[in-house]
Amino acid sequence: MYDLLVVGAGPYGLSIASHAAAAGLSLRVFGRPMASWRDHMPAGMYLKSEPWASNLSDPGRRRRLDTYCATRGVTARHGEPIPVEMFAEYGLWFARNAVPEVDERTVTRIAPLTGGFEAVTDDGEVVAARTVALAVGVMPFVEMPSPLCGLPRGLVTHSSHHDDLARFGGRDVTVIGGGQAALETAALLAEQGTRVRVLARADRLRWNDVPPPWQRPWWRSARAPHSGLGCGWRNWFYAERPGLYRRLPEPTRARIASTALGPAGAWWVRDRVENAVPVRLGQEVTSARAVPGGVRLDVRGAGSLETEHVIAATGFRASRDRLGLLAGELRGTLALAGDGSPEVGRDFESSYPGLFLAGLITASAFGPAMRFVHGATFTAGTLVRGVRRRLRSRVPGGDRVPAPGGRSRQDTSGALPA
Repeated sequence: MYDLLVVGAGPYGLSIASHAAAAGLSLRVFGRPMASWRDHMPAGMYLKSEPWASNLSDPGRRRRLDTYCATRGVTARHGEPIPVEMFAEYGLWFARNAVPEVDERTVTRIAPLTGGFEAVTDDGEVVAARTVALAVGVMPFVEMPSPLCGLPRGLVTHSSHHDDLARFGGRDVTVIGGGQAALETAALLAEQGTRVRVLARADRLRWNDVPPPWQRPWWRSARAPHSGLGCGWRNWFYAERPGLYRRLPEPTRARIASTALGPAGAWWVRDRVENAVPVRLGQEVTSARAVPGGVRLDVRGAGSLETEHVIAATGFRASRDRLGLLAGELRGTLALAGDGSPEVGRDFESSYPGLFLAGLITASAFGPAMRFVHGATFTAGTLVRGVRRRLRSRVPGGDRVPAPGGRSRQDTSGALPA
């Protein structure tokens, strides 16, 4: 029985695995490394976060994004976006160099077991572990507007369903949403000759400002410090103090989660949209139906329009009920936060002992940083310390969990007894 099973091999899962291996825990890591970044983002997209705020986390901080870029002859500079393809390649490099071997099979079910958990892979293997870190990313939480649900995928897709937009060349496409995914998708479509428009519920688009220089007069930095989520003390608090954020009253956290860092486009995509893409503001789709040649959308206050395809860039909503790989008897026991996501404690442990959660699904507890790669650093170190505490609590005397580096990360012969 392993000490830890990490399910998911994106930025959070890989970072957790790196810290767990360095701590000497016996572990298995399942998932296709950087799958969401490789399979669900079209070529030509860029990372919205600053390069220095987009590092995966290893304890020695030796596997940073700028270190990888340097191996490719590229300088990662503040204020210059990194292509998504390069970031995905960085994650693969991190997996090869900072993580035990990743098993690319998919875990289809996790169930409770005496002394821990059992995980079933897509080909039927059963793996047992004392603790589990669930780092499944965003794909289980795709959010589609209710009027579009039920229409065939040939007519309606989510923005995360595409790694290549070429099939829409010369066609008519309507993108729904007002955030970065909607605006950058629309820009890419327009640039390849697609007839595209954007429908947004908001009465205006929001654009992020060009980031100020890294080197600034001290008084400017003091007034609006840089952070992994943008400039300003409020963003600095969200980005750099997730542990303190969790201590805020639950109603305050709920309000922040629903309003902070809302939909906005990156500064570097603005000209590509404003000069090329019709944007219809204050418009909400109330119903949709298939018609010959495409889809008819009924829009509140604006009649209807017909289009060949709809791409919903409408984000993700993390909730307990969407964690379908958890067995029902396990999922149903998880205590809920007000937004329907599972509650997590100070170490990212759920209400079920030994089950740890990471990434977007923890944003209601630890704040907006958990929606971005930047949150992986705090999560990895904190969660692995929590795993070690949990393991110690199961061992008489509490002294048999290995010290960091105390055992080969591949060795399971010295794993803790059940």
